[in-house]
Amino acid sequence: MTDPTAALSFGVAAAEYDRFRPRYPESALRWALDGRPAPARVVDLGAGTGILTRGVAALGHHVVPVEPDPGMRAQLAAATPGTTALAGSAESVPLPDGDADAVLVGQAYHWFDRDAAHAEVARVLRPGGTFAPVWNVRDERVDWVAELTRIAHLDHNAGDVVERYADFGTAFTPVEVGEFGHATTLTPDELVAMLHTRSYWLTATPAERARVDTGLTELFATHPELAGRAAVELPYRTIVLRARRR
Repeated sequence: MTDPTAALSFGVAAAEYDRFRPRYPESALRWALDGRPAPARVVDLGAGTGILTRGVAALGHHVVPVEPDPGMRAQLAAATPGTTALAGSAESVPLPDGDADAVLVGQAYHWFDRDAAHAEVARVLRPGGTFAPVWNVRDERVDWVAELTRIAHLDHNAGDVVERYADFGTAFTPVEVGEFGHATTLTPDELVAMLHTRSYWLTATPAERARVDTGLTELFATHPELAGRAAVELPYRTIVLRARRR
């Protein structure tokens, strides 16, 4: 089981989360949807502030966001005109049986009670429907990004995602793995603000927050790829795990 305090820690930073967290490459979303033509009915489970919702909607699909945190739902509504997230969780989805062509999860699957969530996703999906959790993970093959991960106590590198989560149970076909590279450009201040939306920092003590921020300041001032730069490109590997409901 995951830590429920950490899982529901993001609402207090919802606006910053929505502003600074990376978007998902269109190629990754199309692959996650298994080539389904628009308009498909897609559930965004653990929708957060609607970053994935907006990306899928831009492809012409009808998206139903489901999110347990009221602060995140409020930010989703503010940032996504005409869309209201349903109050619910991966373990209790407020939708009827066979309602969806696809269920996508952006940056949230690792918080789920997986056995309960798999049962609910299988219930909500039509036979042959697609289930695809998606993660933006930093590309730690880049030296300064690996150091950033160490300082800020970040998690979920690409190998961990595939090794830990690539099995959705007997209701689904074997998991396929897709990987898509991209980057986001941030100033040092924006990068720090983005890291302040991570669960580790949100639940840390004041002393630990100060330690992280001091380490980041030193990294930006001393690393040869960062020192003196007005903005940096933070590289990501978007990992998609995809299966169909049997």
